[in-house]
Amino acid sequence: MTRFVARNFLLENVTLWKNGRWQPGSLLVRRGRVRGVFDAAHTPPAIDVPRMSGNGSCLFPGFVDVHVHFREPGQEQKETIRSGTAAAAHGGYTCVCTMPNLNPVPDSTAHLRVQLDKIRETASIHVLPYGAITVSEQGDALADLDALAPHVCAFSDDGRGVQHAERMECAMRRAKALGKCIVAHAEDEALVRGGVIHDGEYARAHRHAGNPSESEWKQVERDIDLVRKTGADYHVCHVSTKESIALIRQAQREGLPVTCETAPHYLVLNDALLREDGRFRMNPPIRSAEDQQALLEALQDGTICCIATDHAPHTAAEKSGGLDHSLNGVVGLETAFPILYTKLVRNGLLSLEHLIDCLTARPIRRFALSDVREARRGLPLARGLFEGEAADFTLFDLESEYTIRPEDFRSKGKASPFSGERVFGRCVATYVGGAPVFVDEEAIRREELS
Repeated sequence: MTRFVARNFLLENVTLWKNGRWQPGSLLVRRGRVRGVFDAAHTPPAIDVPRMSGNGSCLFPGFVDVHVHFREPGQEQKETIRSGTAAAAHGGYTCVCTMPNLNPVPDSTAHLRVQLDKIRETASIHVLPYGAITVSEQGDALADLDALAPHVCAFSDDGRGVQHAERMECAMRRAKALGKCIVAHAEDEALVRGGVIHDGEYARAHRHAGNPSESEWKQVERDIDLVRKTGADYHVCHVSTKESIALIRQAQREGLPVTCETAPHYLVLNDALLREDGRFRMNPPIRSAEDQQALLEALQDGTICCIATDHAPHTAAEKSGGLDHSLNGVVGLETAFPILYTKLVRNGLLSLEHLIDCLTARPIRRFALSDVREARRGLPLARGLFEGEAADFTLFDLESEYTIRPEDFRSKGKASPFSGERVFGRCVATYVGGAPVFVDEEAIRREELS
């Protein structure tokens, strides 16, 4: 099949969410924007545009991931913006937010410009960068938050927790004045004590140093106290413990501007399922079954506002040292939806529409991503499949069952805890501004009808 590159088309024979239910329909795109979403009861207007068949695939707004690591500039052997965005498109994502543990760290506009130039040159989807909280993410002097604010989605020192409460308070006050969110990697380094996996039964049985839950929740507790003082917007990265969830839920009940995300591996795995393999090492670690259950309940009741992958590619050598000697981090953009759909939706633990909301509308609203001005192709970031919005969408064949094979990933990183898993839900196409950025040639066919 020849790739469809026109931006005016009618996508027919898709399954979409309309009027409170999933039903057959079609999507009209003109000049890169949505110009109509039609259910089976309403016929699209008679128009002279190319037509395509979605072969019954589900039509979703493009997924959004507010927590990825693309490694460029500085560590291109692990990932580049080109390979990272290709992986994202392969997984159904049309927008990602990139963390600042780069070289140079985006702690000034001069350093950020290096990344922005690469995004404009090589990204196939929307890429919105974070700015660092502190200079070089060292936790000392604040980065140039004022100059960075117009160009970044939020501020984070992800990969490192800000260890000094006074420095975090200063950052919160400045971020609040600038209308930006502080996005925290919550980790008290003094409490990690060399731990490489969760401090639980598996660690003790296999003689691994354990990382206790308090290394995360103690800093969440500290930061929520600072939110009470400052009123700053605060979001916790990759929450993994039941204690953190309890603290965040209480803060939300108080009306504080506190939210959080978690990653697929924390929702569907626990430390009883670990293996002696570097693809099971990440930070924070996969924790206990009780923590997993608390996270699932928090996702169900809305305490967790969005799901982010923490896509963190490394080279094969860096992940070859088992649990004790591998670097922290796994890839996730190409497995997130099928894993969540298979493990949660098909097992009745979460509705499909709730899952899609956590991957689309909720992260956009939480970070006001539609207002960030670095979106590609001259179109603003779409808020959903609505009239006038950019045609950012993805198609999934929910009945397609397959085995996750890292050798098929577009990402340079291959370390996944889900390698070999049988899953349902194959991405068959992803479009940004009405243009295809990923198409499974065997699953989508183009039809030109007179």
